[in-house]
Parts: sequence; structure tokens; C-alpha cells
Amino acid sequence: LARLASSGKRTMRRAAVLALGMTGDMRVNHDLGMALKDADRGVRLLADTWLREIWLRDGNPQQQQKLRSVVRANQNFEFELVEAVTTQLIHENPALAEAYHQRAIACACLGEYDDAMADLHMTLELNPYHFAAAAALAQALLELDDHVAALDCFQRALGLNPSLEGVRARVQQLQRQLDS
Repeated sequence: LARLASSGKRTMRRAAVLALGMTGDMRVNHDLGMALKDADRGVRLLADTWLREIWLRDGNPQQQQKLRSVVRANQNFEFELVEAVTTQLIHENPALAEAYHQRAIACACLGEYDDAMADLHMTLELNPYHFAAAAALAQALLELDDHVAALDCFQRALGLNPSLEGVRARVQQLQRQLDS
């Protein structure tokens, strides 16, 4: 499937990315990460969707369940709960990149930007394809008025996932600001 996801006809690449996403775990992270740069928009959209799902399939079943619950808690603005649960998850399994990412989201929402940035760096160290962490790191740097570093991080996110149009707009905006 990994070979088919990167070569052949468009429909075959789409089918392979879909199959990898539906059945895979973090072992297909690289293959789906590479599919984000495919010439076909359909392949890119599938890769984006399934990567986000794959990131929640890391760890054992109980850890995966907790990851899904912290995503919901972040969406419900329960940031203190997210910090507590993700800290426990990270203690159990320090290799859970998505636990660091979710804790970073909560920290940033609480204004704890240094902690958020540390967790985002760890997310990217554990999962170099985590374009959402790169974009979130850029946003945290903007909050701290470090526009040059933010631009670098936005460009990194765009390099990982060229389909991030909102990030592309931020890159252009920051480049204009820094050039003037």
C-alpha cells in the first residue's frame, strides 16, 4: 500500500492512502506525511484527514481512548482537565506525540506559552510530520511577538502540508510585515 500511495494512477494513490488511513497506525505516518505533497488534491485531502486520525491511534487502547477524550475536552474549553490527563498520559508513555500536542493546545489557551512551546517542540521531535504542531508553535511565537521565528514555523508547517491555505496566508502576511 505504501508503494501504491506514492506512485501510479491518481485513483490508485487515493485508494492506497484511504486504505492506509483506515487500517494503519503510526507506522504509516511517514507514508501519509509524504502523500500530503501529492500532485492530486484528493490524495492530499485524504492524507490530511487520515494523518489526524492516525495520530490518535498511538499507544495502547486505553491511551488512545484518553487521547480522544482530551481532544473533546480541548474543544469544550476544559483546559485544566486536558493538562491533568495529558500529563498522566505522557508519564505513562513519553512517546505519545499527540498527548504533548493536546497539552500544548491547552497551555496556549491558558496563556502558558513557554510550556506550550516546549510541548510543541516535543511533538515535532516525536512526529516530524505534525504540521498542526508546527502551525501552533508559530501561533505561540506570534503571541510572544517573535515574528521572525513564527514565520519560520509557519513555513515549516507549509512545507509539511502545502495545502494549508490559512497558513499560506499567514506566511504572506508576515513576509509583507517583515519586509516593510
